Amino acid sequence: MILTGGLKSLLPHVLRRVIRCNRLGISSTSGMAEGYKQANVVILHKSLADDFEKFCHANEGPLPLLHRSKPGDWKCPSLSSDSDIRTDCLQYRIYEHGTCTGLVKSLKEYSEQLKDMVTFYLGCSFSFEKALQNAGIPIRNIEQKCNVSMYKTAVPCYSVSTFCCNLVVTMRPVPESKLEAAVLATSELKEAHGAPIHIGDPGLLGIQDLSKPDYGDPVHLHHGDIPVFWACGVTGVEAVINCRAPLSFTHSPGCMFITDIKNNNVTVGSSRQAPQVHCISQDPLHYSIVSAEAAQKIRTLETLIGTDPGDRGIIHLCHQDELLKACLSMSHARSVLITTGFPTHFTYEPPEENDGPPGALAIAAILQALEKEVAIVTDQRAMNLNKKIIEEAVQLGILKKPVPLLSYQRQNADSALMFLCEHGNPGRPRFDHLVAIERAGMAADGNYYNARKVNIKHLVDPIDELFLAAQSIPGVTTTGVGDGGNELGMGKVKDAVKKHIKNGDVIACDVEADFTVVAGVSNWGGYAIACALYILSTCEIHDRYLRKAVGFPQLLKKMVWLSALPSVTKEEKLLKALVQHGVRSGKTASLEMEVDGLPFYNTHSLMIEKLL
Repeated sequence: MILTGGLKSLLPHVLRRVIRCNRLGISSTSGMAEGYKQANVVILHKSLADDFEKFCHANEGPLPLLHRSKPGDWKCPSLSSDSDIRTDCLQYRIYEHGTCTGLVKSLKEYSEQLKDMVTFYLGCSFSFEKALQNAGIPIRNIEQKCNVSMYKTAVPCYSVSTFCCNLVVTMRPVPESKLEAAVLATSELKEAHGAPIHIGDPGLLGIQDLSKPDYGDPVHLHHGDIPVFWACGVTGVEAVINCRAPLSFTHSPGCMFITDIKNNNVTVGSSRQAPQVHCISQDPLHYSIVSAEAAQKIRTLETLIGTDPGDRGIIHLCHQDELLKACLSMSHARSVLITTGFPTHFTYEPPEENDGPPGALAIAAILQALEKEVAIVTDQRAMNLNKKIIEEAVQLGILKKPVPLLSYQRQNADSALMFLCEHGNPGRPRFDHLVAIERAGMAADGNYYNARKVNIKHLVDPIDELFLAAQSIPGVTTTGVGDGGNELGMGKVKDAVKKHIKNGDVIACDVEADFTVVAGVSNWGGYAIACALYILSTCEIHDRYLRKAVGFPQLLKKMVWLSALPSVTKEEKLLKALVQHGVRSGKTASLEMEVDGLPFYNTHSLMIEKLL
């Protein structure tokens, strides 16, 4: 029996010879032949080979194809010098009509059947373990002398003919301080599954219990470790099971074929394409990935909208990357609820100002283009006005279809929970992100104030309660967009509002959002969110992470997304429509082409052009 200690330094051809002789008392090739590529193995009848190859190309994250053999070819000269696929894996699985009927250490007795079968060699995450170690990242399963943990997920792969299954992933615990290093170390190793497809709570992938992997061994997390998930080639095993072929073979998970091909020290092409990791939720814990280039573009948007034309002192409310994190969270969302409406002009009918609705519609338009569910909630007394505004937005080409319009009234202590979740069940939220833009926010005394300290509570429905309830619903995040500190969501920066904003000690909103987007004019914040979501959607690194490295890039929809962005022409027409409906400028109550006392032409129009 050969001891395992020196296996990591043995050359691949020596290891294959040892495996062939059945002289290893181990159950996994993790940590062996450091720096060399390892491969998952799927062996199918030649009649299925073309469809399986298409399935691999359609799901390149879990199934990076290293080599496809000819029927009956047991050797693989492009990957190894003297190999025999019948004997060179530690263990094989035999599948008949989708059922595993045996585990064997050699396939030689099936040599006759193998003459009509094709072998697929697929990339494996064991290949990037050395890269992780070189980045100072511990490999916990090697430390714990066990196989890596592998889990079936609820994420469907792109189906091809009879090949359909859900994604399988490996999990490696990574110290939180090393998350970005782990992504960077693996992102360019495409033939070893590339960057992670999920970082954080396993429940978001449909994995219920990390201590019970579907394949491999449980790996224990150290204090401060975060579970990081990579696409896994055992996805191919699940595809074999589901296609129910009369006879097929795979490696046993963890028992890889070791190639003679070295993992080249691949570096990211440019610092602009380097991936960044950002935490977007604490409950459940969830991180997202974006390229440095896309992140910087969004920071530029944040700087642009942070200019303070009204000299209110909003610079003291701004915190870097709030726009980025808010939009990353929205990018992952399935369904978004938007609220707007600030009835500052209490002596007029309608009392609404024209800052807010245009920004809300800009956000709704890009969310529609991204094929997300979106709805708007507003005051009951303003339902007819908002219905007309939405209809106008469709006619003007701002929205591709009407947005559902809702109202919220408090009837009992559970009203907010019943509104946000199916049957009031926090485990089944209807929305996973709430956005308030230029929405009157409740102050510490329970009242609602305009910038001049006038209490307008009688005109405002308690939509704040939805944001307060969202704080206790796992998976629901919130964003507040404002320009003066009295808007819903600005409670996150209320201390700065009280200190630096005129009348801030009275008017400051007390209700927090997870993310606060501060802008010189709130509409600008809405435009910036729309542009940032477009930037994220066209970022290849983020797109891959969103789709979990299965299926195809969504970039072909780029023109649809582009057409949904705000434009000077669209916003000019919308502002004219608002004026016709009697919706006034916030600061002056003017029914002219202005917002917050600033002229549309040469101020708002210039901002839109800069953001685009």
